[in-house]
Amino acid sequence: MQIQKDSKKLPIIGITQGDINGIGYEIILKTLCDSRIFDSFIPIVYGQSKVFSYYKKNFNMEELSYSLIRDAHQAQAGRINFINHTDEELKIEPGIATDTAGKAAFDALKLAVDDLHKGNIDALVTAPVNKKSIQSEQFHFSSQKKYISTLYQDCTPLMLMVSSKLIIGSVTNHISLRETPDAITKELITDKLDVFVKTLQQDFGIKYPRIAVMGLNPHIGDGGLYGKEELETIIPAIKEAKEKDQLVFGPFSADGFFGSAAWTKYDGVLCMFHDQAMISFKILAVDGGVNFTAGLPVVRTAPDHGTGYDIANKNIADPDSFRHAIYLAIDILKNRNC
Repeated sequence: MQIQKDSKKLPIIGITQGDINGIGYEIILKTLCDSRIFDSFIPIVYGQSKVFSYYKKNFNMEELSYSLIRDAHQAQAGRINFINHTDEELKIEPGIATDTAGKAAFDALKLAVDDLHKGNIDALVTAPVNKKSIQSEQFHFSSQKKYISTLYQDCTPLMLMVSSKLIIGSVTNHISLRETPDAITKELITDKLDVFVKTLQQDFGIKYPRIAVMGLNPHIGDGGLYGKEELETIIPAIKEAKEKDQLVFGPFSADGFFGSAAWTKYDGVLCMFHDQAMISFKILAVDGGVNFTAGLPVVRTAPDHGTGYDIANKNIADPDSFRHAIYLAIDILKNRNC
């Protein structure tokens, strides 16, 4: 049976519900309530239709209809398609992290990732989850990115934060600061740079990307006075990248680099650890940033925020980042198919 996208050549985008007690359904509803968005893709929401209906009612969107389908091959253009991960009643407790919400987030994610891996959907956009409550015997990862990446063992995933002005990645992500220096190796930096260069070329259409590399220590170590990682690890990695004709520059001291707007001269920025990248990005990217998992043969994006427990069920969540995540996934698919 052929998926009904063939006539219009529309991509099928899977959307996971995320944490049912957070703002996931709110940003999904606010994004899909504008029917014009169906001109660009066919959505399949992986979640629980009763929870979907609960939030529809709360946000006065009861006129928003959907089609309940059994599998992705039944998806139809011009409407919301919905796949239930369970028919059971789920206890909804907005603003609270619960085991029920964690299990529901994983069950929906697993269904969607299986379809992504099988090619039943063209890309995946994941709503935010609680990284603690989602943990189980089946999910023991630091992020959804890590879970998805386990299906592609030969790949080096790179988390990129993307806005219209800035694309930034990090060598390390969800590990403690105490572990970070030991985790940063010359080989890891060069691997991440290889992925960064390729994704800027393939996914963003930048033929000769320029990438700036940040240092790890204050003032990039001041010649070894505040740490030797720049001298022993980061600079050798940059040198190797240049020997491969990659346009890689640095290392730069992050405070001066971002404070002086030097980042505007580059197509991408590679930081050394999570907060070095995320703080800079969230201050500078005010137009709805997107989390993109580069380095995989599949396309996965997500909004650049968390579950939003503090504003859950209050009808004040901003859907811009989620909407941008969908459109970025579509753009990357187009670039890869050129």
